[in-house]
Amino acid sequence: MGGLSGERKISFLTGKACSKALKKKGYKIKELDAKGYFVDQLKKIKPKLVFNALHGKYGEDGFVQSILESLKIPYTHSGVFSSSLAMDKELSRLVFKKNKINVPKYFLLQKDYKWEFDRKIKNKKIKFPIVIKPINEGSSLGVFICKNRTQFIKNYKKLKNEYDRILVEEYIPGKEIQVAVMGNKALGAIELVPRREFYDYTAKYSASAKTKHIMPASLSQKKYKEVLTLARKAHKLLGCRGVTRSDFRFSQNKFYLLETNTQPGMTKLSLVPEIANYCGIKFEDLVIWMVKDASCNR
Repeated sequence: MGGLSGERKISFLTGKACSKALKKKGYKIKELDAKGYFVDQLKKIKPKLVFNALHGKYGEDGFVQSILESLKIPYTHSGVFSSSLAMDKELSRLVFKKNKINVPKYFLLQKDYKWEFDRKIKNKKIKFPIVIKPINEGSSLGVFICKNRTQFIKNYKKLKNEYDRILVEEYIPGKEIQVAVMGNKALGAIELVPRREFYDYTAKYSASAKTKHIMPASLSQKKYKEVLTLARKAHKLLGCRGVTRSDFRFSQNKFYLLETNTQPGMTKLSLVPEIANYCGIKFEDLVIWMVKDASCNR
């Protein structure tokens, strides 16, 4: 848990919650902050398996997974290839589009945006408002909704110093729907109604943000089944393992897949445990299932 990404703080919350659940069930646990020379510590501990509670860069992009594979230590969640594929918002979208899953219209910008932006936004027929975000971050870090060109330039400047590639996409209004997949089964879909502009970092992790959770999502039976099928399909297409969460927008009777998250949060406010609980799976049982599902060569 912990690690070096912008989601370090949330990773500790996930790690502590999972550690507590496993201790409660009699597992012997060693908590390890994955920063610095953590690989040396890992070799000393010689764990039977690693519960990966890392979020963001290095934790869910195939990096730590490749270390664990080379050390032949079984681990939870998705493997090297599927983690790196899901984390890259462009590559995963290419897979989704090829397999007839709707995604928002988008394009990529490198650091110097001046001429590129005007040409690409015209070619893709994207109108304001637009969404800009890093191509490989989680927890809605660095996500901005820009209502006009002035807002875009201001927010883009904030991102371009830190990130090489920025995703620019059309803003899809409508319902925010998220689906949990466990193994080969889509568990359920939850609807989020944020009081903030969108379901950003604060809305995700702060109880004071008062985001409304509607479980199950208020969709017709047919549409509910459809979004579960889409999430399971995305999980399978990317070659994911363990637990994932797919994030959708529902607009004009269509679902648009924004991304599939291979290391969803496991905190008190997290959605996967909430969906699982609604389906009769207690938090401890969910965590134990993930441990039993762990393996090498994922």
